[in-house]
Amino acid sequence: MRILVTGSSGFVGSALVPVLLCQHYEVTAVVRREQDKSQAGSNSFVVGNIDAITKWSKALHGADVVIHLAARVHAIGKHESEDIKEFRRVNTDGTLNLARQAAENGVKRFVYLSTIKVNGEATAPGRPFTSNDLAAPQDPYGISKHEAEVGLRALAQETKMQVVIIRPPLVYGPGAKGNFNTLMKIVARSLPLPFASIRNRRSLVGIDNLVNLISTCIEHPSAANETFLASDAEDLSTPELIRRMARAMDRPARLFPVPPVLLSNAATLVGKGDVALRLCGSLQVDISKSSELLGWKPTVSVDEGLKKALNGASRKTNLRFY
Repeated sequence: MRILVTGSSGFVGSALVPVLLCQHYEVTAVVRREQDKSQAGSNSFVVGNIDAITKWSKALHGADVVIHLAARVHAIGKHESEDIKEFRRVNTDGTLNLARQAAENGVKRFVYLSTIKVNGEATAPGRPFTSNDLAAPQDPYGISKHEAEVGLRALAQETKMQVVIIRPPLVYGPGAKGNFNTLMKIVARSLPLPFASIRNRRSLVGIDNLVNLISTCIEHPSAANETFLASDAEDLSTPELIRRMARAMDRPARLFPVPPVLLSNAATLVGKGDVALRLCGSLQVDISKSSELLGWKPTVSVDEGLKKALNGASRKTNLRFY
């Protein structure tokens, strides 16, 4: 079976492609730039920008499955109107253009890595997101991903191509960037953190577990035209995550209490309300559908996943965790 993987040199793609090769799939790894080919291996295809006019016919030749990981994640414009336009150009128009050409070229299944932001930004206590919830995206990234999902489902009804949608929360692992990497560096320095009083619950997914779910969806008959949520099946509070990270580094977790409302208000005053939401708010996902339909469960525990992530980071930096 031949699989086309977009975003193959990215965080998820660079972990997925070697697994697929070990499973004896024939993989065409799509990269944006010529210099990324060395990371993707010999059977790679340089696509350039991904948008509504990208030509995919050569890359799609002979492909049975497309796994679409490539996406714009970060804003680049100064105004929200500019941001949403750019997100839609890549995440919505680019995705649907690829999917239409995939269907025309006889691709049997299109696996789309979306985001839990399609569900929303936060959950109420004891009410995790499910794949059946009404979509409630709030930022340009989540909106563009939701619009792509809507278009993909319509395409699946119009053609013979099956669509599988996977919505992960925060993904961590060796090489992770963004908020996880920032928090890891802070914990590594044993800096005092005012999070001891936070009582939230957040779902995360380790890169190994996400890759395992994606690979399960390639051929599983029950995955066709379904949407799945992903997580490690263990939700952590912010202080518990910090304690687990510190333990993996053999460092002390220096936490002291500050009322969460004060943290949230202070962060909002300095324009960091979104950061406060992630630190103080809850975001839980229910993966029972993934378990029931696919027989899937996370293969790597949170503690093992954190240790892998932190060991990987220590090899790439001057930080010594042990």
